[in-house]
Amino acid sequence: MADLSAQQPLLSNKGVEIASFNKARFSASAFAQWALIILMWMILVAWVALIFFYPSEFVQEPYSKFVQATRGTIFGVTGSIFLIFSGPVLVIACLSFVYMIFFQKEYHEGKYSKFPKFRLWTFPILIDGPFGVVSAAELIGIMLFSAYILWVVVFYALHDQSLIHKFPIPSKERSYLAMELMGLRFGLIGLFCLAFLFLPISRGSILLRIIDIPFEHATRYHVWLGHLTMAIFTLHGLLYVIAWALQGRLLSELLQWKNIGIANFPGVISLLAGLLMWVTSLHPVRKNYFELFFYTHQLYVVFIVFLAMHVGDFIFSIAAGGIFLFILDRFLRFCQSRRNVGIISASCHPCGTVEIVLSKPPCLHYNALSFVFLQIRELSFLQWHPFSVSSSPLDGRHHISVLIKVLGEWTEKLRDSVLRLSEQYQDSSKAKSHQLTASVEGPYGHELAYHLMYENLILVAGGIGISPFLAILSDILHRIQDKKPCLPKNVLVIWAVKRSKEFSLLSVLNAQSICPSFYENLNLDIQAFVTQEQEPPLEDGKVNKSMSCPFPTTSRSSMSSLVGTGHNIWSGIYVILSMIGFIILFGLMELFYIRPFGISSWWYLGLLFIICMVASVVVFGGLVVILWNQWEKRSMDYEKIGANYEKSDLIHDNDPTGESLASLISTQYGCRPNFKGIFESFGERVGYADVGVIVCGPPSLQTSVAKECRSQNFRGRWKNPIFHFNSHSFDL
Repeated sequence: MADLSAQQPLLSNKGVEIASFNKARFSASAFAQWALIILMWMILVAWVALIFFYPSEFVQEPYSKFVQATRGTIFGVTGSIFLIFSGPVLVIACLSFVYMIFFQKEYHEGKYSKFPKFRLWTFPILIDGPFGVVSAAELIGIMLFSAYILWVVVFYALHDQSLIHKFPIPSKERSYLAMELMGLRFGLIGLFCLAFLFLPISRGSILLRIIDIPFEHATRYHVWLGHLTMAIFTLHGLLYVIAWALQGRLLSELLQWKNIGIANFPGVISLLAGLLMWVTSLHPVRKNYFELFFYTHQLYVVFIVFLAMHVGDFIFSIAAGGIFLFILDRFLRFCQSRRNVGIISASCHPCGTVEIVLSKPPCLHYNALSFVFLQIRELSFLQWHPFSVSSSPLDGRHHISVLIKVLGEWTEKLRDSVLRLSEQYQDSSKAKSHQLTASVEGPYGHELAYHLMYENLILVAGGIGISPFLAILSDILHRIQDKKPCLPKNVLVIWAVKRSKEFSLLSVLNAQSICPSFYENLNLDIQAFVTQEQEPPLEDGKVNKSMSCPFPTTSRSSMSSLVGTGHNIWSGIYVILSMIGFIILFGLMELFYIRPFGISSWWYLGLLFIICMVASVVVFGGLVVILWNQWEKRSMDYEKIGANYEKSDLIHDNDPTGESLASLISTQYGCRPNFKGIFESFGERVGYADVGVIVCGPPSLQTSVAKECRSQNFRGRWKNPIFHFNSHSFDL
């Protein structure tokens, strides 16, 4: 028999070696992670500083020397300017993929905070104003952009004034020259704003994911930048128009399309397209005529192409980085939306809400606060509508569900179709020839499940705004049932509805989500406010079931995972290979076409530049998409081996869950929530802690909640909670 006492020192030494190895590996990983973060920040700060101080001699001198030194390369001046102004944002995008792939676990864990503290991005500062609810971080960004515009305009005005006085020309000619020079300056400022304009509108952008800003939040930044950019471009055009009109050469200049230099007529077309998009995107038009806004916004293609032809390739390359990332995202969205997705079930609730359950691949991950863009082919080939996901990722690996409030023509058609199909499937004598075919983009949303970042949660919903909070509740209850890590311990749901029949929406939660022991691990309180009923109806306390039964479909085709948030490795390969492809195509174009044939027309070079950008995405990125799609199909086939596609995993049982949650509801009729009293009561209960406040509802509700969060934080004392405002409302 072996002597165990003799082997004990060896085992101890081995354990020490393993522990030392793991510690060293962790230290190396942490060092690499922080080195990558610092590198990305250095590139970002240098890029922003370059744009901010571009007019100064401090930047102009080394910039000019670099362009002169590199203009003899294969890529010429265009390549040099592209490297300086567009290269940094593309490099940051590549490094972001590296970070997400290798440090995703550390990235998720690093977002949790054990100590209460103020956060700039969740602290509302401006409540009532043209920008809506503005956080401290957003206010800093607005101030920086305003300072940039003011500084550049003042600098160029003083610089051009001193420059013009050096010319021995009449004062009248000087005023014309001053207008044209200032118009030129505004055009340059507009290009710098354009460099940022397309970054927030890329739905699956890695840049939004790395800073954890979901697309529905980023759209407001695109709106702000869009107004600013078009205002500047409009001033750019007006100054030239006024100067030419005063000189009596307006028509000749507007129709001018010269080969060497700026071609004016393409600029006129680009500006007119931009103005049409701008006017139809104003809030009154967008709210009342959404389809007009949506269709005219597709003129961005005309705007970009003719802008490139207006300024030429090397000037356009200043803003090309953000546009290239948008083209990458748009092509991927196009590929994903081509697939027909099987609707597993559809049903109508008594409150006039349609529930759609869609098939998804297990490899496509999402968070409880995600949303999708949905198209129903039988209703419209052109209309896409965003909807919040109402199911938790833990509800099932093979499905995702959305709740759709019937509010307009499209949703009315959807409800009627669902009711008609449900009747057909319930009546065996009727022919079952009709189906619903869906196409899906997404899911998009927060990279992190940020409802899991707070031990204390206040969820404020208005009407159908309860949809994402049902996903949150399901996610929390599933985690408690499965004994998974779950930070939330105190959850208060404030739900304002017009009619009590909307309580039927609670039935969408799976019965399996309600485990008997959740009361021991979660303090859940649901306060409902029925604003248009003075007293409870006779059936109060019961949750009405759906008016129509779910119907099965013959197709089980899942939505595609070809989306920026679908798979980090494939997404990274797609972006990086497309960038390499653009460099290759641009270099080949210079070597074998532009230089041998002596192509020198600025407008034509700008058009060729755009063609290279699009072709690189379609050819090189398309190759990755094909391989990605094949990998997804093989993964799906592998998943189906032994997978149990039972009905219980794919669709809900509408029976007991609503009754369980209905017992937790305290309902008040004929009044609205008193947020001051509710927040103070909740704060007294939880003490000095972080409280995550998430609101989903109309702008008036968001304003009221943000105002109360700000008020509570401003007058807060020691041992009082810190309220963190987060909104979850899509307003395109």
